[in-house]
Amino acid sequence: MGSRVHSGAIHFLAGLTARAAFLVCSAACAQDFTQRGYLETQLSAFPQTTPDDSSHFIGNAIFRWDLSYKLTPWLTFSGGIEAETDTHLQTERAFHLDWQDRGLLRPAFDLRSFKTTIHKGHVTVDLGKQFVRWGTADILNPTDRFAPRDYLSVVDNDFLGVLGARAVVEGGGNSVDIVVTRFTPSRMPLLNDRWTVLPPELTQPFENAATHFPGGAQYGARVKHIGRAFEASASFFEGYNHVPLISSPSSVTSPVIYVERFYPKIRMYGADSAISLPWFTLKMEGAYFQGRAASDFSAPRPDDYLLYVTQAERQVGEWTFVGGYAGQVVTQARGAVNFDPERGLTRAFLGRIGYNIDARRTVAMEVAERQNGAGTLVRAEYSNLFGAHWRATAEAIVIAGDSTDFLGQYHRNSQFILKLRYSF
Repeated sequence: MGSRVHSGAIHFLAGLTARAAFLVCSAACAQDFTQRGYLETQLSAFPQTTPDDSSHFIGNAIFRWDLSYKLTPWLTFSGGIEAETDTHLQTERAFHLDWQDRGLLRPAFDLRSFKTTIHKGHVTVDLGKQFVRWGTADILNPTDRFAPRDYLSVVDNDFLGVLGARAVVEGGGNSVDIVVTRFTPSRMPLLNDRWTVLPPELTQPFENAATHFPGGAQYGARVKHIGRAFEASASFFEGYNHVPLISSPSSVTSPVIYVERFYPKIRMYGADSAISLPWFTLKMEGAYFQGRAASDFSAPRPDDYLLYVTQAERQVGEWTFVGGYAGQVVTQARGAVNFDPERGLTRAFLGRIGYNIDARRTVAMEVAERQNGAGTLVRAEYSNLFGAHWRATAEAIVIAGDSTDFLGQYHRNSQFILKLRYSF
């Protein structure tokens, strides 16, 4: 009997210990596990139609969920998923999990990011699909070569993740950032959509032909120094432009015009800086791009050009003021047809004004004005937080100008946007 009691006591204590260990582990895991996300619905209203799009309203719904788990003090796993649908057929109707972001449409289910972060001392390494942002300026970042975007709606775009490895070594106000990635393209406006403006002399229907994705890795490095009242960086990139050059194997007399997309090989030399002055912060950023010969010599080759931004930023109480100029200098034009919103926003004055009414309400306005007056973009936004989770946003976008200007060609796309977001 005594042995049975002793054995039962041992099993009881073992079970109690196991439960206690499980509870302690669960509590520790809970402390190291974080999550956040949101569900957002959006309605866009367009007062005008376009020759290829008769719609006045577009509805969109998106669910985003980001997770992070710190297994040890030096090892963290993180990622995010996204589900989306819309009324304008800009999102795939096939229900599969996409992680490459190489389709013409937005995926219905997207593995937005997934990475492993290793941090030991002064070294941080990120492996997997991630977001890599370079540059200092706020209104345009010429050096941001690892940051493709979703340009299905040209003036309302989001960043896409890239699959690769990133290592950052920091110490004494200096850092070295080395990145190697697989190529990920930006999403372009769809043919026969209001954000694609076709030449009026071409009356034939347009169809998608081949999209030529480049092979091989992209790589780059950025060296940064942070001083007492300034910071400065120099960067280098060897890879491909994430926006395409456009060509057509068909002639202008063909019954159908087929559109091919090529992603040109480029090399970039960049620099950026931020200097804190008594009245404002001065930010400057520039990058020189060289078009490189591709392995397919029949592919079009891009221009050689310089992009630069100079801006001043000042905060007064609840007000934020940002103003500057974005310029472009083409050193060698090769005549290739391209779609590049970054270049389209150059030779323009850019500005932003923001005001925090209180802890829950904000207003902001952004302006882009081409120096010759041929294109204007004005965006005004009011946002209000309700309770702890709900936010409503009203936005107006006004586009005006000449149809030959990058901004002005979208003058029929002025719109009003209402967003309702639940965050958790």
